[in-house]
Amino acid sequence: MAETDFFVHPTAEVSPESRIGVGTKVWHQAQVLGNAIIGENCTLGKGVFIGEAIVGSQVKFGNYASVFGATIEDEAFIGPYACVMEDRHPRSTNPDGTRKGHDDYVHAPVTIRRGASLGAGAIILPGVTIGRYAMISAGAVINKDVPDHGLMVGNPARQVGFACLCGLPLPESLTCSCGRGYVLNGEQLSLDQKS
Repeated sequence: MAETDFFVHPTAEVSPESRIGVGTKVWHQAQVLGNAIIGENCTLGKGVFIGEAIVGSQVKFGNYASVFGATIEDEAFIGPYACVMEDRHPRSTNPDGTRKGHDDYVHAPVTIRRGASLGAGAIILPGVTIGRYAMISAGAVINKDVPDHGLMVGNPARQVGFACLCGLPLPESLTCSCGRGYVLNGEQLSLDQKS
């Protein structure tokens, strides 16, 4: 792929070993490490850090978001200053006092499903899965899996409802003001095919 197929700002640092999709824009002072794969038409805002991640297409990263290890599916939104963690037991040194390196910790990457949104300053702890079209509020700390369309707030985060595909919170009727209706089976929300 030609370097002109995507945009990298002159102040950004993108490893030549990374893969960047067509139409993606990497803005001021962003950093993309060598094992990163980023899909088409993504936006990495100012100061974004992408470590060992596989990122789908049309994903938007707000300024200063950090992703240390994750699989992020298409159309996800990672808000400004959000942090996606990977190491469950972080230490700077090994028990023998030697400096910890890349191979000295157990990777527990996060999975963020299609269309999910992380609000500004959200923290996602290692190994968690965020469901499709889930909505994570600003500043929430996610320490357990989130269902599809789950609406999460607080620290630690708790589910307070569900979010529509359009992003609005769903009322008790599960019919959004945008016209979409949903059906709840147990804890799983799905689009009502009649709507």
